[in-house]
Amino acid sequence: MRKTKAQRPLLSLVLLAALEAGCTSTAPTGNSSSDSNTSETAMTQPGQTTDPNTTGEEVQDHKLVIYQMMTRLFGNQKTLNKTYGTLQENGVGKFHDITHQALREIKKLGATHVWYTGVLEHATMTNYTKFGIPLDDADVVKGRAGSPYAIKDYYDVNPDLAVDVRKRMAEFEALVQRTHANGLKVIVDFVPNHVARKYSSDAKPAGVEDFGAKDDHTVAFKPNNNFYYLPGQELQVPAANNPLGAALKGPQENGRFSENPAKASGNDVFSASPSVDDWFETVKLNYGVDIQNNRTKHFAPIPDTWHKMRDILLYWAGKGADGFRCDMAEMVPVEFWAWVIPQVKAQHPDLKFIAEIYNPKEYRNYLQNGKFDYLYDKVGLYDGVRRLMENRGKGNTQEITSAWREESRGISSHMLRFLENHDEQRIASAEFAGTPLAGIPAMTLSATLGSGPVMVYFGQEVGEPGKGHEGFQGEDGRTTIFDYWGVPAHQAWMNGGKFDGGKLTHAQQQLREFYSKLLNLSTSREAIRKGKFYALTAAQNAAPAGVYAYLRHTAQEQVLVLVNFNREAANYALALPPSALAAMNLDNKGSFILQDLLTNTPPLFFQPSVKTSITLAPLSAHVFLLQKK
Repeated sequence: MRKTKAQRPLLSLVLLAALEAGCTSTAPTGNSSSDSNTSETAMTQPGQTTDPNTTGEEVQDHKLVIYQMMTRLFGNQKTLNKTYGTLQENGVGKFHDITHQALREIKKLGATHVWYTGVLEHATMTNYTKFGIPLDDADVVKGRAGSPYAIKDYYDVNPDLAVDVRKRMAEFEALVQRTHANGLKVIVDFVPNHVARKYSSDAKPAGVEDFGAKDDHTVAFKPNNNFYYLPGQELQVPAANNPLGAALKGPQENGRFSENPAKASGNDVFSASPSVDDWFETVKLNYGVDIQNNRTKHFAPIPDTWHKMRDILLYWAGKGADGFRCDMAEMVPVEFWAWVIPQVKAQHPDLKFIAEIYNPKEYRNYLQNGKFDYLYDKVGLYDGVRRLMENRGKGNTQEITSAWREESRGISSHMLRFLENHDEQRIASAEFAGTPLAGIPAMTLSATLGSGPVMVYFGQEVGEPGKGHEGFQGEDGRTTIFDYWGVPAHQAWMNGGKFDGGKLTHAQQQLREFYSKLLNLSTSREAIRKGKFYALTAAQNAAPAGVYAYLRHTAQEQVLVLVNFNREAANYALALPPSALAAMNLDNKGSFILQDLLTNTPPLFFQPSVKTSITLAPLSAHVFLLQKK
């Protein structure tokens, strides 16, 4: 987590896109003028190839579809949406709101996994003292509901999410069972880098010691300390911090928080006076790295924090979690992951570990040595595609080429692709693309460029714009993770708990149909699940600006993906070069048929060696099945 403050499925959509862009366009028209089943756990290296249009990678089938939900927002039906509103005013979703019907619809959308974000108990301004849960000090809580990444008890769940707070763990366990019963797998957060300022577990199993219980507070660093200290200094809450704005006061809010000696903040800030832009509400955990002394490593004997974290992972795996999204994984030494993941998988071999990581130089290290299954593809594909979607003259399809040629070369099957998550702005927001239709080409590319997992964020599939000043973050185009809120477009799909889309507009229904068709397509077509990759527009000027095309192919199936990021129509001259045909073991004799798997448009006939003009509607995408006539 990067903590910042602040239809006929596609044919109708592309026509809508054309109207929004202020122009009209025809549907695509044509005018002539070996697969290997590799092990999921194997790590591949790029093969030897001199062809600049491919990588030679032996593709592995890792086509998961992850549906991320902010759990406290998902089932909330209240629509008041008052800035810094309380739980009673703005409402909160519960585990019980995620019904069998909701899960069936998520499954039908194409999901294979649900990431329940914000399940672990974290610091909050809501008072649960009558249930024996200590009250948190507003001076070190971000937002009325609190950050789901300021964990106050690794062994408990967020009481906000329970109908009966005393039975909150049983309600979570029932949700896990419902999820599994509907053919979906469960992902939960693992937050290893930092905890809430006031961490204290009242739900820990017998024999488990709290973090810091045996720390030596007199020294800044000690390998077996769980925290880093600033001896002789008391924590100073940032003077600029105003937990609930000027008009409201939070619990115990007085501009102070008792912590002496002060601990290092979660973003590696060794200051007793962290700034308001620091992760001041959290404290950094110590994995045996002396950060202030050239990051020297003290891993023998194994530090105490390692053992505690292993036990936490095993605890949640025992509760039925099928995977962990590991928050800020690169801020934790790769040696820890190399040690812990094999131990946890020895007991739960099918578990998946996903690393939130933003340093491409560390990608292979965290896959090969750290043993992660998947990595965020944020710095690379997301950043490049976003610039194209924003339509501000800064995007270039060459950034897509750089992503598969460089950042993810040889490891593309392990890269998790997405356009939205809880950290990022909504596609439809004014701060991002300004229209959900920009997600049509971008999501198609994200889902089909490789054989790794793809993720959508709840509400993305119905064009949620992230409007409103929720509280801590202000109005920034994101859906809040810090405050209680209702998500209007998502609530229209939820339709009072029916989960039937009954209150969606026609355009929203069409958008959701597009996502459903694309996501199901990505997991059902062999060429996308495990086909090799061949680019048709990798070279400069190989296509009009904003247009990108590539092939995915196995011995049994070949598909052509063609996307147009432009907000006006574009003409693409399709021809398959001999090298592409050779890669697919096809000859150039006779004609081919292109059948669009995303739309109901008529088949397109073409000869591979003859350029065929295809008119692409604005913000459009096509996944053509390539067949010999």
